[in-house]
Amino acid sequence: MQRIPAVDPATATGKAKELLDKVQAKFGLTPNMMRTMAQSPAVLEAYLSFSSALGHSSLSARFREQIALAVAQANRCDYCLSAHSAIGAMLGLSSQQISASRRATAEEGKLEAGLAFARTLVATRGMASDEDLARVREAGYNDGEIAEIIATVALNVFTNYFNHTAQTEIDFPVVRAAEGAAA
Repeated sequence: MQRIPAVDPATATGKAKELLDKVQAKFGLTPNMMRTMAQSPAVLEAYLSFSSALGHSSLSARFREQIALAVAQANRCDYCLSAHSAIGAMLGLSSQQISASRRATAEEGKLEAGLAFARTLVATRGMASDEDLARVREAGYNDGEIAEIIATVALNVFTNYFNHTAQTEIDFPVVRAAEGAAA
C-alpha cells in the first residue's frame, strides 16, 4: 500500500496543479511518482528541473535510461525498473539491452564502462577510487561526461529512495528487481 498518497491532478491546486498540468501536457500522462512528489511542489519542481537539465547533457537519452536501469537494479527499486524499462523500450532499447543495463553491462565497451562506473558510484556511495576514474577515462569519457554520469546517478538514487519510502504504486508494466538480473 502506498505510504505517501498521490495527488489527484483533478483536485490539485496552486503550484502542485501547475506542475502536474505541465507534466500531463509534456508526457500525455502523469505518472504516480510525480503525482506523489506533488505532495511537496518544491520536490516535484526540483525533480523536473534536474531531469530537464540532464536532458541537455552530452549523454544520450538511451544511455541515461541505461544508467537509470543499472541504478534501479542496484537499489532494487521496482517502480524505477518498471518505468525505465518502459521508457528504454520506447527509446529503442531491446529487451536484451534492458536486461544487460540492469546488470551494468553492454555490448559496446565504452557504454559498459560508463554503466560499471555508475554502478560503482551506487555501491561506494559516491566514493569512486582513482582507479575507477582512470577506468572510465580510459574508456573514452571526458570529465564533463563523468560529471553527467554522476548527476544521472544522483537523480536516480533520489527517485529510488523516494519510491522506496513512498511505496509508490507502479503504473507501468511491472518489472521486479528480483527477476531478470542479478542485483
